[in-house]
Amino acid sequence: MHSHFHTPEPWSFSWGLTFALLAVAVFYVWGWRRCRAEFPKAISVSRLVAFLSGLLFVWIAVGSPLGALDHQMLAAHMVQHLLLMAVAAPLILLGAPAVPFLHCLPQSLIRRGATSLRNPWVQWLKRTVTHPMFCLFAPSIALIAWHVPVLFELGMRSPAWHAVQQASFFATGILLWFPVIQPWPSVARWPRWMIPLYLFFATLPCDALSAFLTFCDRAIYPSYHNGSALLGLSPLADQQLAGSLMWVCVTFIYLFPAIGITIRILSPSRRSRMLPETSPTKTSRLDAFGRGAA
Repeated sequence: MHSHFHTPEPWSFSWGLTFALLAVAVFYVWGWRRCRAEFPKAISVSRLVAFLSGLLFVWIAVGSPLGALDHQMLAAHMVQHLLLMAVAAPLILLGAPAVPFLHCLPQSLIRRGATSLRNPWVQWLKRTVTHPMFCLFAPSIALIAWHVPVLFELGMRSPAWHAVQQASFFATGILLWFPVIQPWPSVARWPRWMIPLYLFFATLPCDALSAFLTFCDRAIYPSYHNGSALLGLSPLADQQLAGSLMWVCVTFIYLFPAIGITIRILSPSRRSRMLPETSPTKTSRLDAFGRGAA
């Protein structure tokens, strides 16, 4: 019984993904404009740019030619995962998506949502999923598990499992960056001085995996053994490039916010301005939802 690996066709325009991301962008912009009309200082242009940039990086990772190259080069596969987990996810959180999206919904629906959020089971689930320890371990487990050769090859053979793999990287990326960015209406669970340490520990699984890929003396994923040698790289050189990319990119992507947070903590004026905390009314849709989510 011979193995059959899924080989995608040459890249074609992904209409479904593109329209889905465009729809999300349109709703965000609509809500952003309505929020700015109600509270001009509540949400900045930079948040709009961050959110739309995050959607763009999702499209680059999944819908662009990179999405087809990931079956031909492990390095392209690694870039795809880095974009989803370490670039798109934090940018989308920086856009504080709850605020614009709430301005697209009717008040009655927001009140029902806020009531649902006060359910004890929902509160327990929210506290568990947003706890920094869960946010730290979930992406680490996803990263290591999906790079175990058996699961990795499952994702390579099956388009459905490949989509699950990509979705899990993006979702756990959101979790990873959640305690760092703390988008409204979340509440900090740890003191801010612990976040640089949190980011340091988040790099360790990435460092271990990247070191293994870089220094291993054989190509470990069969899907790339007979792949096209793009850029003139052998399968082993491709694997070493993938490991090096992860090592360097993760180090710098996690280092910069750690440094920024440390500088802010040590700064005399360390008061940070968070979103709708500046809201001038206690009867807005944001306040109604925020009380339920808190």
